[in-house]
This record gives sequence, C-alpha cells and structure tokens, in this order.
Amino acid sequence: MPEQSPTETGERARVVALLREEWGSLAELLAGLDDDAWSAPALPGWDVHDVVAHLVGTERMLAGVAVPTVPEAETSGPHVKNEIARSNEAWVVTLRARTHAELLDDFRSVTAERLAALEALSDAEYDAPSWTPAGDATYGRFMEIRVFDSWMHEQDIRAAVGRPGHEAGPVAEQSVEEVVRALGYIVGKRAGVPAGSSVTLRLTGPVERTVHVAVDGRATVVDALPEPATAEVALSSSLFMRLAGGRVRAEDTLERIDLSGDVALARQVASHLAFTI
Repeated sequence: MPEQSPTETGERARVVALLREEWGSLAELLAGLDDDAWSAPALPGWDVHDVVAHLVGTERMLAGVAVPTVPEAETSGPHVKNEIARSNEAWVVTLRARTHAELLDDFRSVTAERLAALEALSDAEYDAPSWTPAGDATYGRFMEIRVFDSWMHEQDIRAAVGRPGHEAGPVAEQSVEEVVRALGYIVGKRAGVPAGSSVTLRLTGPVERTVHVAVDGRATVVDALPEPATAEVALSSSLFMRLAGGRVRAEDTLERIDLSGDVALARQVASHLAFTI
C-alpha cells in the first residue's frame, strides 16, 4: 500500500476538511441571497456584504496580500474598538465597491486558494509558531480558529436573513469546542465565580455537551464534579454560541435559558459568556 501523504492524515487534514465544509456551506448560502438579503444588517456597522468582505479580507491577508491603505476616518466608528478591528474595517471599506456577485466570486476564489495552500504545507510549516487571535500558538491553531470565526459569521448571516441552518455536524462541534476550551477563563475571570464554587453548563442541542468547571484557585474545565454543581446553566448550543460571541444578551433571552442551583450565580455566568474580541 502506498504511504499516505501528510495532507491525507492527521490534524491538518481534519482542519482542512472542516474549512472546506464551512466555506462550501457559506458559498451555498450566499448564492441563494437576493440584493435585499445582502444588504441586511448583520453586525454593528456591517451588513451581510460587509461580513463577507471581512471573510475575504482575512483569507487574502493570510495568503500574503497586504491590508489596503484606507483613510483613518473611513476605518473608525463605534464598532471599531482596536487595531485588529481597524484592519478588518480596511478590507470591508475597500470591498464595498464590489457587486454582491463579484464578492461571492472573490470569496470562492480566495477560499479555494487557501485550501490549496493549506494542503501544500509541510507538517513543520503547519506546526510552526504563529500569532493567533487567542495568543501565541501555532499556525495550525490559527486555522482551527478560522473554522470557528467562519462558522460564527455564517450564523451571523443566517440570523440576518432568517435562514437558520448548519447548527449541527463537525464544523458546529469544532466551533462549540473553541468556546468550551475558554470556559475556565469565562467562568473564573469574566463571570467572577468565587473560589470553592462549581458550574455545569448543559448544551441541549443541536450540539449536545455537558461541561463542568471547578473553581479552586483558578477555574478549570474538569471531567466530573464530586457533587452537584453550585450553579447550572442549560441552553441550546445555538444560543450558547450567540451569547459567547456577544451577539445577544442573556437578559434578553432568559426565557430560553434554564438556571438552577444557585440561580443568582447561574444568571451571573449566563450574563458573562461573551469572550470574543
């Protein structure tokens, strides 16, 4: 039997497959949108066209294309909160002149280019040290985050145009895992859960997960708790991800969240799930 190439085995192949699925799902969704849908508000300061421009710009940047030079006045606004956002905005502003059809072609082209480039990487290149939005890690870790970011923006577009979907399956599971791995920080730092407490989060579907966090010196995700959690939060994985992305507020969605145990503490956790920049 011939030896399998690095692109056919291992973590890189898994992540490339996830990106291929995600970008294919996005392209299929976008191809079915009319002009009104492309112009629907999706995020603060951005309509659907702008979200797609952001995705195109990020992948072009990763392909080695320089961030466009745009007057500072055009990359400001209440939704531009840091230098990363300013860089994102430069791509969005530059690509607003593209028609919706042209931008979709841009998206298909750059994602095909990026998939080919990822498949051509050596294992050493894929595992090389790299900056990522989550701190210094590896280039491969950055690509995992690209799965999460792309899926989150697909859900932004679906919410904007009223076409829910792609909330289950491998890409959704990987995206949920991206938040789960941050739950120690979220529970301990963002929510400020006191030492000696514990929290259980139950995701009821489409992605089902039960996650326990123990706060003992620092908050840590653990496999099990020795006794029932101090506070428990149960909600759908879809709402969990919208809260984690800061897209909605717990205060506005409490009828869809089951709080138990120390209800005040459970509400405190639910209200502080947002962690993305």
